[in-house]
Amino acid sequence: MGNIVVNLPDGSGKDLPKDSNGNDLAALIGPGLAKDAVAMSVNGEQRDLSDTLADGDNVSIITIKSDEGLEIMRHTLTAQVLAQAVKNIYPTSKLAIGPTIEDGFYYDFFFEKPISSEELPKIEEEMRKIISNKSEINKTLHDKKDAISKFKNLDEGFKALIVEEADQKKDFQIYEQKETGFIDLCRGPHLPSLEYIGEFKLTKISGAYWKGNSENEMLTRIYGTAWRTKKELDSYIEKMQKAEEVDHRKLGKEMDLFHFQEEAPGMVFWHPKGWSIYTQLQYYVRKMQKNAGYSEVNTPEVVDRKLWEKSGHWDQYRENMFITEIDEEHANEKRTNALKPMNCPNHVQIYNQDIRSYRDLPFRLCEFGKCHRYEPSGTMHGLMRVRGFAQDDAHIFCTEDQIESETANFIALLSKMYSDLGFNEFKIKLSTRPEKRVGSDASWDKAEKALQDAIEKLNIEYEIDEGDGAFYGPKLDFVLTDAIGRKWQCGTWQADFNLPGRFDSTYVGEDGAKHTPVLLHRAALGSFERFIGILLENYGGNLPLWLSPTQVVLATITDEAKAYADDIEKQLLDLGVRVISDKRNEQISYKVREHSKSKSSIILALGKKEVDDETVSVRRLGNEKTEVKKLDVFVKSLVEEIQIP
Repeated sequence: MGNIVVNLPDGSGKDLPKDSNGNDLAALIGPGLAKDAVAMSVNGEQRDLSDTLADGDNVSIITIKSDEGLEIMRHTLTAQVLAQAVKNIYPTSKLAIGPTIEDGFYYDFFFEKPISSEELPKIEEEMRKIISNKSEINKTLHDKKDAISKFKNLDEGFKALIVEEADQKKDFQIYEQKETGFIDLCRGPHLPSLEYIGEFKLTKISGAYWKGNSENEMLTRIYGTAWRTKKELDSYIEKMQKAEEVDHRKLGKEMDLFHFQEEAPGMVFWHPKGWSIYTQLQYYVRKMQKNAGYSEVNTPEVVDRKLWEKSGHWDQYRENMFITEIDEEHANEKRTNALKPMNCPNHVQIYNQDIRSYRDLPFRLCEFGKCHRYEPSGTMHGLMRVRGFAQDDAHIFCTEDQIESETANFIALLSKMYSDLGFNEFKIKLSTRPEKRVGSDASWDKAEKALQDAIEKLNIEYEIDEGDGAFYGPKLDFVLTDAIGRKWQCGTWQADFNLPGRFDSTYVGEDGAKHTPVLLHRAALGSFERFIGILLENYGGNLPLWLSPTQVVLATITDEAKAYADDIEKQLLDLGVRVISDKRNEQISYKVREHSKSKSSIILALGKKEVDDETVSVRRLGNEKTEVKKLDVFVKSLVEEIQIP
């Protein structure tokens, strides 16, 4: 029959009989690897161990102990266990899709009668029964006609529709459990058997439209998490409990910062205390940007569709834009406008108002521009995902030779801002061209190379995120790590070789000829709404003093201290301190509890002794101890501490 040779990650080769698969290779390498093997990577693509290998393949074995193995376990759990458990309990339910997500998985089902989260324990119990069989999982390949027929015979209309709408004509993968005969359509790979399933927990239920389209059927989405060991699962659950405690929506209510209501979905109603945080943060960013050489501008929120057509947004981003139509009586026509989803085309209009020279570059514009994007109702999540928001948005018009220095300048600026705001760790991802994009491959080649060269010359580590760039250019995304280890993508730096040319933007070079500038799109914090949500959760509401909406509370213990409180309040207000007085006839313990819950940063308890000694009893949020200080000493240190970085 002849042999084949496959290449291993260490550069060595392994001889195998023709038609050998991943199981054969793992067994040849060693029994320990064969025991832990759950899938393989063949020429960079994840494959099942049962797949046949070819001569010259580059192969690495994926074990259950790896991150890839964990994701495959989650994938198998949702497609082969959760799906089967639901069908066992609710036979008339229909299967839709079941992908993995960060730290877990979900599956969408259609139920004749909706279920609630109270039924999750019952589904979990059924899942454990299925897992206890340790059933082998086998894969078979089918052509389109056969796959459609199989799922129609099972009355699984969503699965049949997935196959019908697929571009491929054959090789549809159907996975079947040997013990039960349960089948599901899946891209794979899957575990070779259910014995590799670790610990799991179903976490919540939500609604989701089929294909995310509100005109389609409403499905029920069941979420879960899965880990290798109980220790890992318990650690994750503890982290999620902490996340629930510091949920910005809960804190927003306790601190009286903002609210949402159905008359303006996805739009924030900022209360005075919340707006205080917003304006302080904006003041800080404005100062940093001014010092970095940016000029602040303000541009219209409503712009004619012609501008969006020219920029490419109308074709590439139309479904996310809010559209308005206005009757132009003098022109006897309707005028179609859009609320801006981003600021870049408007900034190009400012650049184009004058003849620019190479001496004017880099030309940096920034704006706290209010943007609106249509987000499906099921995706909105407090401040984290809204329809109306403002960014610390900026655009830099420069030459190709200036990309490297501007990238270095921005990363230095962003690093300082993140550090000032309490985030000392972030990672960088280079996101490359998406399928849906504008511009030639040559312009994308140039843009991607420019960003990659710039980041490599800074000697900074980065990851490549294939296909996740903006439709007009590649980008660097900056991902923060918060206090409980969660990742947040906030800052972005995008190289655009397309938009300036679409608007005929030019500059006069040293040679006297006209050239097209490069446009660098950037945001450090991103959406202010989202970043404030991240800040609240990172600090658990106990914000740095300069950002705190209530920096000092004057809580009187006796009536004798009321006049003293009035004097201190006036002094602090004159110094720019955000201070309130609580002179109610309530116990001091009650006042401390109440103001601690609303996350007031400092509580000054004022009684007869403090009046007589001209002192204050200082209690800081998060600290059970009270410290007595002379009033003048406290005020001096306070003024220094509240200064914006």
